[in-house]
Amino acid sequence: MSVLIIVFLTAVVALFSGVFEQGKFARYIGILGLIIALCVSFMPECAFFEQYRHMYDYTANTALFTKISIVTTLLLFFLGGFAFSNHRSHQSELYALMLFALCGGITLFGFQNLVTLFLGVEILSIPLYVMAGANKTDLRSNEASIKYFLMGAFATGFLLFGIAFIYGSTGSFDLYKIQDFGVSNPKDAMFILGVLLILCALAFKVALAPFHMWSPDVYYGAPSLITAFMASVVKISGFFALFRLMTIGFGGVTEEWINVFGVFLIITLLLANVMGLAQTNAKRMLAYSSVSHAGYIGLVFFGMTSLSTYNLAFYLFAYSLSTVGVFMCLIYVEKLKRETSFGAFKGLAKSEPLLATVAAISMLSMAGVPLTAGFMGKFALFSQAMNSKHGVFLVLIAVLGSAVSIAYYLRLIISMFFFKESTFKSSEKVTITYNIVAVFVIASIIILGVFPDLFARQFGL
Repeated sequence: MSVLIIVFLTAVVALFSGVFEQGKFARYIGILGLIIALCVSFMPECAFFEQYRHMYDYTANTALFTKISIVTTLLLFFLGGFAFSNHRSHQSELYALMLFALCGGITLFGFQNLVTLFLGVEILSIPLYVMAGANKTDLRSNEASIKYFLMGAFATGFLLFGIAFIYGSTGSFDLYKIQDFGVSNPKDAMFILGVLLILCALAFKVALAPFHMWSPDVYYGAPSLITAFMASVVKISGFFALFRLMTIGFGGVTEEWINVFGVFLIITLLLANVMGLAQTNAKRMLAYSSVSHAGYIGLVFFGMTSLSTYNLAFYLFAYSLSTVGVFMCLIYVEKLKRETSFGAFKGLAKSEPLLATVAAISMLSMAGVPLTAGFMGKFALFSQAMNSKHGVFLVLIAVLGSAVSIAYYLRLIISMFFFKESTFKSSEKVTITYNIVAVFVIASIIILGVFPDLFARQFGL
């Protein structure tokens, strides 16, 4: 909770910097606050907060996912100076809203109670509805905001309805009491219905098909830095919340929901990769790529072992690094060309080789090419899933999906590297901050792909 309070206070200070017309400092305030929060996350929890453990418990897993989300948000903040240069008048609000959304994510990492789960989901979601519509003069941004808000409200209804059923059958909001009830009453109809409703609501949050309908339009319409935040930090928060709820709270009735979840994964992996092939716009392609990755990450629920949480954390961190790497390139191109079609990237490697390289390595990592962090993440999840009853079939679908995904990632790589004429002017150079982040992302993806154990050491495992 110390980390949560630091991030919240940072968000408040960043917001008030805009009130006093000092919005240009909001990014630096956010970066400083996130660095302090990251340092504090490595320390033991303050004894004062022990009294709140029945609502929010800062365990080793909570600390691990908190660190990953803070590092990812920090990288996005470094990109913000260039990405939000046309939002000078309200950039303090955007940085503050990102930090408030991160507060919701951190709440989801340690919830012990369904009330805390609901609060975390809403604190995470409401700033996103606003940020998606940050480009007020762009109709696509307006559409993204209203579509996300309406679909989000619909999903919240599912969540609350499910929580009502769970409370009606168990008489408690506490995860461990719910788990005990599930173990002793595995066939209780009201309880199972509540579980399925909550599963559907959280499947919406992580963009699992068939609850992904909002994802392509929202990702396409929102400002690119916000899209990167949704595809990384929001996915980390949503998946760990889903993992924590399903393995602790609903662990006693796994047999009742695991097959339904398996069907979601099959639909996700087949639909998202096929739709990704049909795209002619890089941003929409990355939206379907994000949906497909939700399918790969979902394999963590099959053949679970003591290493499942670590496998989930590693995959989410590898995917988040790749997301930052691709989107920093997309932000640059969108800024110069006012579009994100594959054609807009033609010849980028001629004028900005480092930027093109980080995007290419990031997409190869997403595709699961060996010697990248994405390959090690997929290998761990696929190996684990193979030990479950229906795991072989699911892994076969996932491998097929990965093979298809290489095709649409290669289209963007070919556009950047294999055109003799560059459509970019040599005067349009990226900032030193961009180059530093690019080097960090490239190094992290390759080093974690070759020495995956370094992840465990760096994050205190």
